Parts: sequence; structure tokens; C-alpha cells
Amino acid sequence: MDWDIKLKFNSLKTRVLVWFGSIAFVVLALFALFFNYFLDKSIDNNIKSRLEFIAHKYKDHIATQNVGIAVVEDSNIRIKNSDFTLEHLQYFLQKKENFFILEHAQDDDYIDALYIETIGKKKIIIFQKDIANKIENIQDILLFLIPILLLVFIFLASKMLERILSPINKLINATKDMSVTKFTKSITVPKEDDEIKELVVSFNAMIERLQKGIERLDRFNSDVSHELKTPLTVIQGEVELALRKTRKPLQYQNTLSTIATQSKQIEIIVKQLLLLTKYTKENIKDSFEECLLDSLLIGVIDKLQIRLSEKNLQLEIQKIEPVEMQANPVLIESIFSNIIDNAIKYTPNDKKISIWLYQDSKIHFVVKDEGIGIDQEHLSKITQRFYRVDSSRNKKIDGFGLGLSIVKNSVLMHEGSLDIQSAGTNGLIISVVFPSNYGIECNL
Repeated sequence: MDWDIKLKFNSLKTRVLVWFGSIAFVVLALFALFFNYFLDKSIDNNIKSRLEFIAHKYKDHIATQNVGIAVVEDSNIRIKNSDFTLEHLQYFLQKKENFFILEHAQDDDYIDALYIETIGKKKIIIFQKDIANKIENIQDILLFLIPILLLVFIFLASKMLERILSPINKLINATKDMSVTKFTKSITVPKEDDEIKELVVSFNAMIERLQKGIERLDRFNSDVSHELKTPLTVIQGEVELALRKTRKPLQYQNTLSTIATQSKQIEIIVKQLLLLTKYTKENIKDSFEECLLDSLLIGVIDKLQIRLSEKNLQLEIQKIEPVEMQANPVLIESIFSNIIDNAIKYTPNDKKISIWLYQDSKIHFVVKDEGIGIDQEHLSKITQRFYRVDSSRNKKIDGFGLGLSIVKNSVLMHEGSLDIQSAGTNGLIISVVFPSNYGIECNL
């Protein structure tokens, strides 16, 4: 409970209201002081002008002006009217000033005013008593109004802050309900084009990225558990079989060979799955660098020479041009490696594989094999994870159905396109096209 009270007191809204209230109070107080000062001067000048006017109108006789009038000569009062009741006149005559406001000792609601006009040796004294003290009334009104205005300002500021902070409160509630297995829906973007809108847009983009990341993680976990089940089962079976009784050295050797093979498969699966999940469209460009595609392709071909020789396959390089591209070298190499590796796997012995790499209006990488081909019904599915066309391809061929999935994902990361065409039993033509600024088309 104490923590909730402390948190509420330390909230942004409370702190803004405290600062606003303090500043508003100081501003209102200063306004009241200056207003009171200038009003006081204005009223005094008004009273002085009125008394001065009466003094100028007076001509050796006592006029009935509802004010006290006296004529002083040689410090003695020569004449005065009945309204002149000023005491201690000599005190005021000794002063340099000629206008005085006299406050009542016990009643601030009324004041007296005194004006002295010197004409030769005579002094005309104008004295008005019991003038309504407008300043005092205004001061009372200000003392009453300032707290009310302050409360009104704070109330309006509170409502304004609630409206301004509403998207932030939604963000807070959204983050409270968020977990790895539960993501809230995106928050409605405010209409005002301000910092709050930018914050909400950034938050929604973050939620979308997190959702995609969790989806990739879930898919990775599902794929790993699915694909590792078989090699782990084989390893476990071999170990259990070997431990049942004492075996001959050759039998142990066969068991270890099987375990090694399955372990290698696990390593390949994990590496391929990590490659699929490591990069996204949001972070891929951070890994781009200037790549020489022809050098990468030649390097991949060199690594695969032994496999080509094992099947006595003829690799015909139809065209390899120098091509530079801003790209991720690991993914580009995986594209080349997986496509050529697939061609080698599914092309019978003594056949031919042809390769093109050239640049015109776009960058083209094409591989044509003379393999067993794929039926049209399977072409749209072969880039899915773990999809293998066992009915039309040799089941004894090693693979996990991840190669073309990696290729497709990597191509899309580079804003390219992947096209797979089947020539029936005469093989496949796989074309990868990346954006570029030049252009001719190649006819195969």
C-alpha cells in the first residue's frame, strides 16, 4: 500500500502538476502584487487630481465640496469649513510632499486624503475623509480569487495531462500484460503528429519485431525437436544395444561410426536452422558489405570439386562475370552452395551441370542440372522447411529438406527472387535474380 502511494506521488503526472501548480501560484501572486501596485498608484493619482482640481477652483471663500478646506497663512489657519477636521496639520505642512493618503488605524476599508496647494504665502489645504478604500476591496477579492484560479488551472492541467499521457498509460498496461507467450495487440496510433505518436509507432514496431522473433524461436524449437528426434533415437539405440553385453571390437567400431554419422547430421541441422533464424529483414542490412559474387561462387565450386569427381559430373561454366554487390557474404555463399549441392545430389552419374553468373539490368545466378526433375505439383512446396519429394527423388540421398528453404529465405533478405522450373525428367533450372542497375536477359 505504501509503495503504491509512493509510486503514485512520484508519477510523471503528479510531478508535472506540482511544478505547474508552483509556477502558477508564483505567477498569480506576482500578478496580484503588480496589479495591486499599479492600481494603488492609479487610485492615488485619481484622488490627487480631484483634490487638486478643488484647490484650483477655490478663490478666497469656502466652497461646499463635501471636503474639508482650510487656508493657512504664516502657519496659522485663517479660515476653514466645518468638514475640515484634520489634526496635526503642522506636521504635514513641514513635509516636502503636497499629497498624503492617511489610513485609519482600526478600519482599513476607508482612507483619508490630504492635498496642499501653495499660492504665494498662502496654502490651501484640501482634506477629504472616509474615502472608500478600493484597494482593500480589490485585495480581498484577489485573496479569494487566487486559490480558486489556482485550483481551476490545476484541474484543467490534470485533464490535459490525462489526455496527453493516455497513450503512455496504454503502453504501461500493454507492457504489464506482455510475456514471452503472450503479446498484446498494437496500440491505436494517436492522430496528433507529435512525440507521443512517434513513441506509439515505435512501440508497435517493437511488438511486431518481438512477435516475429518469438515466432522464429518457436519454429526453431519445433524444427529442432522434430529433426533431432531421429538421429538422437538412433544414437540412443546404438548405445543401449552396445551396453547390453560385451561386443567385439568391430561391433563397437560400427556403433561409434553410426554415432559419429548421426552427430554430424545433428551439427548440420543445427547450423542450417540457425542460419534460417539468425537474420531478419530488420537486421540483415547491418551485416552487408561489398561482395565479389564471382569470387564467392568460384570458392564454392572449388569446395565441391571432390563431390563432382565422385559422380563423374561435368560442370560447365557458361558465364561468370565480375559482379559486385552489397550483401551478406555468408548468406550469398549459402545460396550458391545449397543450389549447386542440390544439383549434385539429384543429378545421376556422368551427367552435366551448367552455371551462369552475369549482370545486366539485374544480377543473375542460374544453375541447370540433368537430374531426375520434380513434378509440377511439388514445385511450390520444395522451398518449405523439411519438405522432400521422396516419391520422385531417391530416398537414399542424404538431406533434411532445409537447403532450398535457406536459399529462398536468403534471397528474399536481399530483395531478390527465386524461380524453379522443372524440365520433367531432364532436370531443374533454378534462377536467382538480385536487383541491379544494368540489363540484358539471358536465354538458356
